[in-house]
Amino acid sequence: MASGKKGAVGIVGLGIMGGSFAQNLVAAGWRVIGYDIAPARRRAMARAGVEIASDAGEVARKAKTIITSLPNPKALAATVDTIVKAKVPRRVIVEASTFTLEDKTAAEAKLRKAGHVMLDCPMSGTGAQAKVKDLVVYASGDTGEIKKLKSMFAGFTRAVHDVGAFGNGSRMKYVANLLVAIHNVATAEAMVLGIKGGLPPQLIFDLIKTGAGNSRIFELRAPMMVKDDYGSNVTMKIAVWQKDMDVIGGYARKIHVPTPMFDASAAIYTKARKSGLDDQDTAAVCAVLEKMAGVKRGKARKRA
Repeated sequence: MASGKKGAVGIVGLGIMGGSFAQNLVAAGWRVIGYDIAPARRRAMARAGVEIASDAGEVARKAKTIITSLPNPKALAATVDTIVKAKVPRRVIVEASTFTLEDKTAAEAKLRKAGHVMLDCPMSGTGAQAKVKDLVVYASGDTGEIKKLKSMFAGFTRAVHDVGAFGNGSRMKYVANLLVAIHNVATAEAMVLGIKGGLPPQLIFDLIKTGAGNSRIFELRAPMMVKDDYGSNVTMKIAVWQKDMDVIGGYARKIHVPTPMFDASAAIYTKARKSGLDDQDTAAVCAVLEKMAGVKRGKARKRA
């Protein structure tokens, strides 16, 4: 267990992303106090050196800085209510999830009324990237507080960008995730084109990775498509990703921006959900396109 010489950090939500934040911060010498509603996640994080709290209120009592990494707006609202009810001195809450601006603004207002500061700090990167600290922080809100937290962010990310007023972090995340959504489906589409054309999946990956068609998402997700395995190392579940898709689509419609490529990709994610792939990695859109193309690899697809 880390000594915690660098100070204490609270984390509410110890899933794929929050759990990686916690483990990297522990390894970097921080004392991490965490909470998650899932007993299995609490046990796993306790084994990793995280001090497990009984609820978000206890996290707030023990840590002046709290990171929230949550699956849905309801969880954010419940966490905010619990922190407010704890009646602790001023805390800084780093909200790292992807939600609507309305949900984040409501949470910020309630925390501010209780004397706390909330920063809007979504992360750019997948679960696999989070494990190896390959995340970029889109930080927005109080510039002074963001500067103070740079050493903490360095414990689990590779870069921090102050993008201005509260909410700009989320706006930047919508832009980034729109590209992720498209690149992921484009990667699958290219893989299926090559596979059905008779090219070995590994060859496709090796050659695209070195050429002009490469992307970070191709590098991260194409290996799963090569192995035809979307459950062994899930970096983003399709069911959770649907929340991000809804948020991005809603924001684009609200500000009247056409998103033809994003909309086309959304239809493939919807097919994946209807195919029962909710708990698989988003790379499983490749399985959907393979079925549509009549591709049969000659072996059973591995699923967790």
